[in-house]
Amino acid sequence: MRRILVPMSANLVPPAALPVLDLPATALAPVPGGVGDADAPRTYLVRTLGCQMNVHDSERMAGMLEQAGYRKATDADAARYEADVVVINTCAVRENASTKLYGNLGQLAALKNRREGMQIAVGGCLAQKDRSGIVDRAPWVDVVFGTHNLDALPVLLERARHNEAAQVEIAESLQVFPSTLPTRRESVYAGWVSISVGCNNTCTFCIVPHLRGKERDRRPGQILAEIEALVAEGAIEVTLLGQNVNSYGVEFGDRGAFAKLLRACGEIDGLERVRFTSPHPAAFTDDVIDAMAQTPNVMPQLHMPLQAGSDRILRAMRRSYRSDKFLGILDRVRAVMPDAAITTDLIVGFPGETEEDFAETLRVVEASRFASAFTFQYSQRPGTPAATLPDQLPKEVVQERYVRLMALQDAISAQESARQVGRTVEVLITDGAGRKDGATHRLTGRAADNRLVHLALPAHLTSTLGRDDVAGGDRSGGDLPDAVAAGDPRLADRLDDQLPRPGDVVTVQVTHSAPYHLVADSALSAGPAQAVYAVRRTRSGDAWVQREKARAGLGEEEHSHGTQPSPVPGAPVELGLPTIRRA
Repeated sequence: MRRILVPMSANLVPPAALPVLDLPATALAPVPGGVGDADAPRTYLVRTLGCQMNVHDSERMAGMLEQAGYRKATDADAARYEADVVVINTCAVRENASTKLYGNLGQLAALKNRREGMQIAVGGCLAQKDRSGIVDRAPWVDVVFGTHNLDALPVLLERARHNEAAQVEIAESLQVFPSTLPTRRESVYAGWVSISVGCNNTCTFCIVPHLRGKERDRRPGQILAEIEALVAEGAIEVTLLGQNVNSYGVEFGDRGAFAKLLRACGEIDGLERVRFTSPHPAAFTDDVIDAMAQTPNVMPQLHMPLQAGSDRILRAMRRSYRSDKFLGILDRVRAVMPDAAITTDLIVGFPGETEEDFAETLRVVEASRFASAFTFQYSQRPGTPAATLPDQLPKEVVQERYVRLMALQDAISAQESARQVGRTVEVLITDGAGRKDGATHRLTGRAADNRLVHLALPAHLTSTLGRDDVAGGDRSGGDLPDAVAAGDPRLADRLDDQLPRPGDVVTVQVTHSAPYHLVADSALSAGPAQAVYAVRRTRSGDAWVQREKARAGLGEEEHSHGTQPSPVPGAPVELGLPTIRRA
């Protein structure tokens, strides 16, 4: 296997300037024996830059690697980037995407130089865009593959090893629909389900249609079969994904297909929460609003990208709606779902934006009352029509407007969060702690409207259990289940009725608010009569326990129907191409 020294290239961003990978100092220590036992499975690590579509694609990459015999690197090895194969799934939406990638690659080159046999692969939107230019700038990269040929990754890695030469393969059109590929899902209680890929819109600021291609829709039976498979594995929440999710059905001539799909999701036993992202205001119709309101498991949450409040700028962006239509959609959604949390995307500083245009954005944001907003400074992307428009704004003007917009949205978010205080909410506990949960002795989860909630445990749990125990951070010692359970009480055979597991649902009352999260300390209210706290065990919580015990090598997999083993949650799952939905 070739080994390449890190070149001091002017094109490379110094690693210290971009601590994206955040490698510890120990990561650069020598590794005795290179990749280790030749008979041991090669390990892999996938790192994702970008949107939910990229996260979902990364799950497919992991599934294909595991099907090919690779093994996921342990958490400890992943933290040091100690893996035989490191895959970076890239994004190309923002201007700094390229800077992030080459900063990452500069760091990984040092690791590869001391780790015999290590391979680096780059996929995703930036790979589709830059192609062989990635190897030209970073010749230690082994594989470059695009958005249209995810399935080629294992073959390209093996070919690169055999030929001792970089392999670049970029398909111009979709080769295999990603959702038909094997998948290794990170969550046992929630999953992404792609209903379409690509986009037919021509927004002047967006490079995605060029990199992802025209919209391709899956058949409803395939989507529902995947959701049912997820639910059978223990998931209780799914998020439907598409670049323009509510235009689903245009390829096979049914403009009402998305509303029908939402209603069909309501018929799936065991599916408790359905979300979707991202819709386009121009294609958002009343039948979708009705389906949201009338389907109990479709959550009262909507992400509706505004981008700009000025009609003149919307026209320049080729966004085929105007501010009045956008506000009308929000009014109709809130008329049937008064408690819906609505979020958005905003761009500041589009070419030619005047102070009057920006004032219109502030006006529409104020009227929209968004729960939160993903706010971006305009990013000039080569290959997009907006990149060549006149009147590109000075950085300092864009920055000043960005600060003003963020201040307004922060204030609105704080007000909208404050309205939640006193409400009783159901929180789906997530697998992972909030940033301050260790200090506050809380757990973290998502309410039905997708707001982040930090909740307190009853006093008898917080006083007797360490934070690491509850978070699963100290699974110490021994070969017996009891020893593991001592490190993480959520794995114990006799579980405290008030101790939730990831995937369980906890009913609490919101006691405090901040702009972008809620606090529910109702379990600590004086006296049981005042306390609002109840744990509902779920199949997802059971699946989480099964997965954690399997990872620890404890017990055997459960069996269903007497003969067939149920899959270990999180293991790769391969779906066929069903075309007939169950009756």
